[in-house]
Amino acid sequence: MREIVLDTETTGLEAHGGDRVVEIGCVEMVNRILTGNVFHVYINPERAMPVEAFNVHGLSSEFLSDKKKFLEIADEFIEFIQNDTLVIHNAAFDIGFLNAELERAGRPVIARDRVIDTLALARRKHPGGGNRLDDLMNRYGIDSSRRVKHGALLDAELLAEVYGELLGGRQASLIGLVEEVSEAPRLVSAAIAAARSRPVPLPSRVNAAEAEAHAAFVDGLGEKAIWLTYTPRDPAPAETKAG
Repeated sequence: MREIVLDTETTGLEAHGGDRVVEIGCVEMVNRILTGNVFHVYINPERAMPVEAFNVHGLSSEFLSDKKKFLEIADEFIEFIQNDTLVIHNAAFDIGFLNAELERAGRPVIARDRVIDTLALARRKHPGGGNRLDDLMNRYGIDSSRRVKHGALLDAELLAEVYGELLGGRQASLIGLVEEVSEAPRLVSAAIAAARSRPVPLPSRVNAAEAEAHAAFVDGLGEKAIWLTYTPRDPAPAETKAG
């Protein structure tokens, strides 16, 4: 199961009022595990950056002036997200902006039914509590020290961690990989057994002198030495009676 955790930065709050997307960050998850495959791009918004937005993400008009316009990255973005599920915090905001950009570029818009809104998940799981991304990171003990300012790729990476916690943390990852949780111990045991079995045993790294010295050491430990559990002594030969 492939999912794309996504975040954007913009010039403001009005997708149809003149504001534009200036950064997109996406991270790929397969079976709820990050693959390391990412999509990240800064975008020239073709307008000045309001100071209020700059104070949030730190992306200036000067910095963005030589970046590609959305039309130039639209197909690359569509190719990365494909038709897979998108995981977004406060999805209505990001999807509103992305669909406005896609419409301007003459590309198909993103259907709302392929989006998971982690804000809605958090509100159901933690009713009455703070459910901003910062609030959720604090609640789940996720390190946010790198988040000096908002950044689409970093926020997508952090949201992927939050998403895993909202779904149950480590247990959810296990369920995503194993159809039946009760099967996990058997599969782990089988994997260990397969790793230990070899068609041809590796040669011993202990030479004859070392083996002899170890045997003498074990002999001096007495009959209850734990080593005898693993290397039992050969039975002593029976004494021959005099005829």
